[in-house]
Amino acid sequence: MGKAQVGFIGGTGLGEMLHKEVGGEPVSIDTPFGATSAPLLLTNWNGVDIAFLSRHGAGHRLNPSSVPYRANIWALKSLGVRAIIASGATGSLQESICPGHLVLCDQVIDKTFRRAGTFFDEGMAVHVELAEPFCPHLRSLLANAAEHVDTKVHMTGTYVCMEGPQFSTRAESRMHRQWGADLIGMTCMPEARLAREAEICYALVALPTDYDCWRESPPGQAGDQIMQSVLKNLDTATRGAHALIAATLQAMPDAYPSCSCHDALKLAIWTDPAQLEPKVRTRLAPLIDRYMTKPTDAD
Repeated sequence: MGKAQVGFIGGTGLGEMLHKEVGGEPVSIDTPFGATSAPLLLTNWNGVDIAFLSRHGAGHRLNPSSVPYRANIWALKSLGVRAIIASGATGSLQESICPGHLVLCDQVIDKTFRRAGTFFDEGMAVHVELAEPFCPHLRSLLANAAEHVDTKVHMTGTYVCMEGPQFSTRAESRMHRQWGADLIGMTCMPEARLAREAEICYALVALPTDYDCWRESPPGQAGDQIMQSVLKNLDTATRGAHALIAATLQAMPDAYPSCSCHDALKLAIWTDPAQLEPKVRTRLAPLIDRYMTKPTDAD
């Protein structure tokens, strides 16, 4: 099985652009958490070995609550990925963030409640630090690359991750604005949390497709017109994200540099290794092995 330095998680549009540009080999990976959303596409883009994963699967079959987030991150980890650049459609909560722009998110408010949000839900107590949920180092690479693309890129943004699949009420949308949030979406959590547990750098390029319902549509605009506008904005943002990621890869060194994200479990594991059940150690070995003492004969 091939290896990859950088992983990309995104929508169908970005995947189609990438496949058309550089081709690639689809790879299916078994994980302790079931199947991934779709086979991963392994290829080389701008001199970097990458793995692309369509978050919602072929034909956009998986709603945000049904995405197998743990399997997806585990599969990228097993390929050797040390950095993930994710993209996702969002609604804008701020007048200044126009549909079609890009946002390099730096904070998140997690409102999800139906999703498995950790690899360590059984047999271990592990508490990762998440004050900065998106890797500052990877964000800086994207920010530097933004100077070389035509699309407007906002360097910071707070993303409210809601459960869905329904959209917000207008009262909720106005509340999110009062919180100081910039974007509303349904997919970056627990994706970012799991990437940190897997000691993978993670950055999110948000693609605003519309203003959330706090901003009412122009009078007389029909629903199909609104949807056409959303799809047009998504296409514009997707093309901008493609250009931004391509420029980032050109500046990325061959070996992704050391980052504190790569040692996220160093002080996070509270379970005494001597008390860890062998089956738990075996199941989670790719994540925890380097922090465990060698098994004793009793194991």
